[in-house]
Amino acid sequence: MQQHAGSDRAPEAAAPPEGVPRLRHLVAGEWRTGAGEELVDINPARPDEPVAMGNAARPADLDDAVAAARKVFPDWAATPHHTRARILARAADVLEAHAAQWGEELSREEGKTLPEGIGEVRRAAEIFRYCAAEADRPAGEVFASPRPGEQIQVIHRPVGVVAAVTPFNFPVAIPAWKIAPALGYGNTVVWKPSGLVPLLAVRMAEALVEAGLPDGVLSLLIGDGELGARLVGHPDIDAVTFTGSTVVGREVMAVCGRLARPVQTETGGKNAAAVLSDADLELAVTEVLAGAFRSTGQKCTATSRVIVNERIADAFLDRLVARTAALQVGDPLDDGVRMGPVISHRARDTIQRALDEGAARAGVRILTGGRPYGDERSTGAFLPPTVVELAEDDPLWREELFGPVVVVRRAPDDDTALDLVGDSEFGLAAAVFTDDLRTVTAAVQRLDVGVLHINSETAGADPHVPFGGAKASGFGPKEQGRAARDFFTTTTTVYLRASRAGTR
Repeated sequence: MQQHAGSDRAPEAAAPPEGVPRLRHLVAGEWRTGAGEELVDINPARPDEPVAMGNAARPADLDDAVAAARKVFPDWAATPHHTRARILARAADVLEAHAAQWGEELSREEGKTLPEGIGEVRRAAEIFRYCAAEADRPAGEVFASPRPGEQIQVIHRPVGVVAAVTPFNFPVAIPAWKIAPALGYGNTVVWKPSGLVPLLAVRMAEALVEAGLPDGVLSLLIGDGELGARLVGHPDIDAVTFTGSTVVGREVMAVCGRLARPVQTETGGKNAAAVLSDADLELAVTEVLAGAFRSTGQKCTATSRVIVNERIADAFLDRLVARTAALQVGDPLDDGVRMGPVISHRARDTIQRALDEGAARAGVRILTGGRPYGDERSTGAFLPPTVVELAEDDPLWREELFGPVVVVRRAPDDDTALDLVGDSEFGLAAAVFTDDLRTVTAAVQRLDVGVLHINSETAGADPHVPFGGAKASGFGPKEQGRAARDFFTTTTTVYLRASRAGTR
């Protein structure tokens, strides 16, 4: 999304052209058009095509949103869990009913292929339904007491006003797995999405409003990183959940540390797949291809490193390179396209520069891709899917590119391959391709990652199990599944017994 600088208070934007949605902010139950800088949400496949237009939120909107969330929190927290759950379930129905339309908008806004865009909206609905069902699950624990006549209860209570800061790459799925549990457990939320994907944020907020969410329980503010920083540091925020870059994530952690404020971050990844000596080569190639190039490699769990046993390396690389080169790249709305653009021209140019610099170094060999398109795709944010072989350590091995690039190294044996999987500051996801039970056991014990796949791609997260990373990839309680309760609630341990006078 482009943000056009203006005066201290920019005039309200003119009405968008016919057919172009107007961006809106949800503040204290009121839809506002905003009075900040002009926002133009651009299709990365067609840079002359606006997806949506509007104005950014102002600091006053943020203050209003937080004040409303603080005001309505007691009533929302006191609302029966099943009542809150019914709203989440209705929001899921709205998302499901609009999956085709909103999925197409997602593809135009973010660059995913149309099946992926529709699938993401449906995944968001699935997440809302899972969180709605939490009302039927145990709400606390009961423990035995060493004292007669006493019971020990552990009850869960909402933490308060939650700030949610979300990234561009999953415009509705990641917000869903933060906002749905936060609301379900009785918190109020102020949400600042990535400024690159504002339209899908508006759509999800519309779904919750249509579902009957009370005014002020959720506010949506669209703007730049400065607005997000103001939200994270706002004095009336009780907890912060963040997904984004490692650099920004560490800044968020530092702010919350100074404020003694609970924080949950999911940040970078440089995820590796180890293809071992007994791997099913066709399966490994298929899964690595999917992990590396679905969503144009713009997943925190994308496969960006591959370590392959030397004995099978040539056969593996021959297949991987051939299938990578055959991927159809183009407008994500077109039939048959398997990979769309990256999120912006800036992202495209950053990734291309890293590849150009790498190609000039000894020990770096680009096997396919790696060069800009010279046809009509050159006007969009397109990059070819790229496979690079490294002879040794290299910045391409270490640095997260967040695009359709996978780097490959050969290992002399399976044990060394597992060591190379762990050779990263990040620890989000990994994959190991083998049917050797001893090797699987060793991988589970040795690899310090939040998500480990055996014989499947590194990407993928189901809503009913914990998700999050180790090392530099994450901080704080995990997301999704019952793990979400660890962050969005706090516990009170109750020692319960009747007074002696009341006993018989």
